[in-house]
Parts: sequence; structure tokens; C-alpha cells
Amino acid sequence: MTESQAYVAFNLTDHVGYATVEALAAEAGSVVAAWEKYPKKVARAGGEVDWEAEYETAKRFNVQIITPADEDYPSRLKSAPGRPLALYVRGDAKALNRSAIGIIGTRRATTYGIGVANTLAYDLAKSGRCIVSGLALGIDAAAHTGALEAKGITVGVIGSGLDKFYPEENRELARRIVKSGGAVVSQFPFGRSADRETFPIRNHVVAGLASGVIAVEAPLKSGTLITTGIAADLGRTVMAVPARVDNRMSAGCLQLIRDGAILVRNADDVMEAMSELLPKSQLASAAEEEKEAAPARDPELPPYSVEESMIMLHVEDEGVSIDQLIAKTHLPSAKVNSIVMELRIKGFIRFLPGNRVAPARGRR
Repeated sequence: MTESQAYVAFNLTDHVGYATVEALAAEAGSVVAAWEKYPKKVARAGGEVDWEAEYETAKRFNVQIITPADEDYPSRLKSAPGRPLALYVRGDAKALNRSAIGIIGTRRATTYGIGVANTLAYDLAKSGRCIVSGLALGIDAAAHTGALEAKGITVGVIGSGLDKFYPEENRELARRIVKSGGAVVSQFPFGRSADRETFPIRNHVVAGLASGVIAVEAPLKSGTLITTGIAADLGRTVMAVPARVDNRMSAGCLQLIRDGAILVRNADDVMEAMSELLPKSQLASAAEEEKEAAPARDPELPPYSVEESMIMLHVEDEGVSIDQLIAKTHLPSAKVNSIVMELRIKGFIRFLPGNRVAPARGRR
């Protein structure tokens, strides 16, 4: 038995978490030794723990099981208290170690919330961020979908065993996530169905995988606020999207903002919030590395290509619509959209409400 297999065995038992295993391992000398000495080798579903059968089932479902003993185990989770003993991953396990932002919210989302979640995820995924959410209906599904539309990477964390997928309505979305290079992950063994106990536990993984968490839309009593509370406890950046003060579905977000969460309206606000929380020395180091890595540029040459210059010539501080850019540049709509997105990724422009384009802050 390996250390990783011992973690899986413990994960199959009832009411045994990382703190217990860590204490037992410290006393016994290793996780394997702790398992060998552990007297209650009884599975949650009843009967003796059969960790070998769990691996056989994982192979049949094309699932990778990773534990704190494995290199692929997410570094952000490994350094967090209460980390899962095992993660069952369908898809690319490397996605769990990418720079990630959590986008979460209510299942009973409004059209406004769906739109904001989708746009945030799209823009953040385009900038290279992995989008993490809970693969639930509503805001979660909109966030995953936005990331996929941007051809980005997204990770869905579910509150059941992978063989008991829930909710059924998002099964096809889960397939798309895996096919696109992302992952669907659970900390629950095969055979575990979703229930009231599993979702708060699932929320810990969502918060733990992300550097920051955005609450898009949530009532005062919701799992979203549980997740943001966990994120705050883990030292993650907590952000929230504002909405009308009389919208019950956004009451939780407004409360988060009152309590100190960072108000965000778009992806630029998110990136700004995340960068401001980095130590100045780290920002300086990153800037220096970027400077060294960048190819030398003739100071006489413009920073834009010819077609980019055609676009930037018409980008005003108050914003200009994509349709106006198409009319003014006489370029094909597909080309304009492509160039605009490239300029956004390069940091030359930003998006304003109403799908308008304006220069990035500090640029003109």
C-alpha cells in the first residue's frame, strides 16, 4: 500500500477528515502505518473498506484519484486547512493547479445575474484565468458556459460522487468542460449521492481552488455566502457584484459589499482587485520579468499593428460600440471582434456596459 492509497482508504471511511488522519500519521509515522493501525475500517455505505475496488471503479470511469501525497494535488488546497483526503478528477488534473477565480451564485438566477456571470467568466477566461464553480444550475452554469465560449479552462466541483452526477441537467455541460481541457472534480467516493451535507463540503473545495471568489447573485440565506465565508477564512479575495437594492436575489451580495467584499462590475475590476492584493515586491518582480522577457522594440515603431491602429483610432474614453467600429473601419465584423478581443488581452482596451469599448485605464 502507498501513501496515496492509504489516503483513499481513509476517505472511504465514515467521519474521518484530514485533521484526524494527520494526527494519526504523526503518531504512527506515516499515513500507511496509521491505516494499518486504524481499528474502524468500515465504509460509510457499510461493510469493510475496499480501496482496491475504488481504484478499479475509477479506471472504469476514466477517473484519476489524487491525494495530498501526489504531485498533481492542487497546491492551493494542500496549504489550506481541512483539505480533502482525495479528489476524484474527470478530465485534466493539471487544470486544478491553474490560476483560478471562483464565480458563484444562486441556482434561481435572474437574467441580469446570468448575463453578468457569463460575461465575467468569458473575459476572465480570455485573460488566462481558470474559472471554478460548482456546476449547479443558474450562476454556476452561466460561469462555466462563459469560460467555454471563450475557449478557456474551467473546473466544476460537484457535491456528489462522479458516478452519481448532480444535477442531471448539467451533465452535457460537464462533458463539454472535460472535452475542452478542464475538469470535473469531487472529493466524494463513488456511490455518494448529493445531499444537504455534501454541498457545504463541496463549497470548501470551490473556495480552496481559487485565488479569489466572486459572488454574482445570491439571497441572504444561501450556499454562496457559505462559500464566501470559507474563502475569507482561507485568505482568499472575496468580491461581489452589485444590483438593485430591492432585488431579493442580490441581497446577499449587497450584504457582502457592506461587510467589506470588493465591489466588482467587470473583469477589469476583478484583475485590478487581485493585483492590488499582491505585495509590491512581487508586482515589481513580475514587471521586471515581463520586461526582460519582452523583445526589444524600436521606440519609433507604433505599439499596434495596422489593423489594430484602425480600431484604436476610433476608441474614445466614453466608449464606442462594436457596430460603430465596424462602420468606421469598414473591416469585416468577424475581424473587428477578433482584433478587439486581442487588444483586450494585450491590455490596450477595456469593455464598458452595453458592449462598448474604451481605452484601458491609463492609456490613450
